[in-house]
Amino acid sequence: MASEEIKSKKQRNDECIINCLPEDLIERIFLRLPVSTLLRCVSVCKHWHNFIRDPQFVVSHLQCAPRDVLLFFQQESVSGEPYPSDAILIDEAWSPSTCAVPVIGPDDFLFGSCNGLLGLYTKTSTIKVANLATGECLHLEKPAKNVKGDHFSFYSFAFHPVTKEYKITHFLGDCVEGRPHNKDRFSTIQVYTLGDEKWKDIRTPEALSLISVRNSGVVNVDGKMYWLTEEMLSSWQHAVMSFDLWEESFAMIQLPAACEDHDYFGPRKFWIRDIDGKICIVTAQTSRYGPKALAGELQIWTLDNTVEQQRWSQKYNIKNPPNYIPGPHFVHRDRILAQLCSDNVYAYELFGENCDVNLCKGVNLLDFSPRKPYNMQSYICVKSHVRLDVYKKAGIVRRPKQLEGWQLKKWETWKCRLSKLADLQCRMHKFEHHLLEVAETMGKRCQFLKDKQHNIAEHVLTELKQVLQHKPDNPDQPLSIRRLNWVGSRIGSSRS
Repeated sequence: MASEEIKSKKQRNDECIINCLPEDLIERIFLRLPVSTLLRCVSVCKHWHNFIRDPQFVVSHLQCAPRDVLLFFQQESVSGEPYPSDAILIDEAWSPSTCAVPVIGPDDFLFGSCNGLLGLYTKTSTIKVANLATGECLHLEKPAKNVKGDHFSFYSFAFHPVTKEYKITHFLGDCVEGRPHNKDRFSTIQVYTLGDEKWKDIRTPEALSLISVRNSGVVNVDGKMYWLTEEMLSSWQHAVMSFDLWEESFAMIQLPAACEDHDYFGPRKFWIRDIDGKICIVTAQTSRYGPKALAGELQIWTLDNTVEQQRWSQKYNIKNPPNYIPGPHFVHRDRILAQLCSDNVYAYELFGENCDVNLCKGVNLLDFSPRKPYNMQSYICVKSHVRLDVYKKAGIVRRPKQLEGWQLKKWETWKCRLSKLADLQCRMHKFEHHLLEVAETMGKRCQFLKDKQHNIAEHVLTELKQVLQHKPDNPDQPLSIRRLNWVGSRIGSSRS
């Protein structure tokens, strides 16, 4: 009895010590903890649970969380060998993480990263919002299913700092033969707010180019979505279109004054990117001998938004640039992510406004072989404990399963699907081979019948010539009588 009283008294003292800690001290401690530790602390006591789940603390922890680089490689086939979608995290020390990213499935396409949440979709009918750290996933229906020509750059995922709402947008291509076709132009942007029951269609002021969106990309900054569009009367014959996710209004921003292009280079390429939360235009001329190779200098312009005006300023002028500009984030902590001619991804340190990639100090991040070049996306991401179960009325929320078992099930399912596909292809190959054998046999039979018909015709012609040589000739009789007499004589001779 005394031992129980001592134990309960000690427990009350411990609880008193924990609860008597200053709130700011608890907050400072918790802000330094990773999400995985915070999730374990939630179940310690009710006080900690309420503190960690408080929306204000979630925002504060998000702001203090380290910014990592996420490199994404979408599914592809190399020399007939399938490779699933995959992602690699690069930490602040520019070291690739050995941990897997389990929320990304083998058939997923990544289209956005926002506050620790990833926006993913499949080719069929599903959009998935996944928490990178907790593994929690929200599954939604796509606004348009099986759209021909769909591309990851036609989707976007953003957070509005004023309304505190997460938005998913989709560029819906104009109809071709009565069916949406993401090919040339679009006149509708489909918008979905997490928690709503349905998508909303917003008409654009005019039909805009989908090709420019696919080639240059889309970025989200401060609750607005930006992309490049063709504008023949503007500088560089391009302009920046913006779409306010709150007011649902459009605006056009002119590009900086165009510099004179060199005649010995090819046409100019443009990309829109996000560098340190600012809109950036990246442009360079291409080589005359290869449309994918960049030549000359890579110019990077940033847009400074002030109350009075919007002003472009040149941030970098890079000589000997890389041939591929991954997006939407390719400059992080004054390093440029470069995918060179080799099968490696480098991070080159940028010294000042004017620099040469060949002279910059670089870090070899990873070898992406045997994957194809020009197929990598780069995002800045954080690990947060933003909850998705608050949106469960609008979609299906799935809790994370055990990592190893979940990964095993994921890859087993994918391999099983590939096995079935390979079996179907094998059967089709055997069927085609059988059809070829049947066609070859029929061809031989047809040729045999043709040869036999030819031989019979030759034999009949020979017999006929021999018969006609012994035909009686009496010119005094009519032709019909002569034929009858000749036939009769032939019958008589055959009987005898």
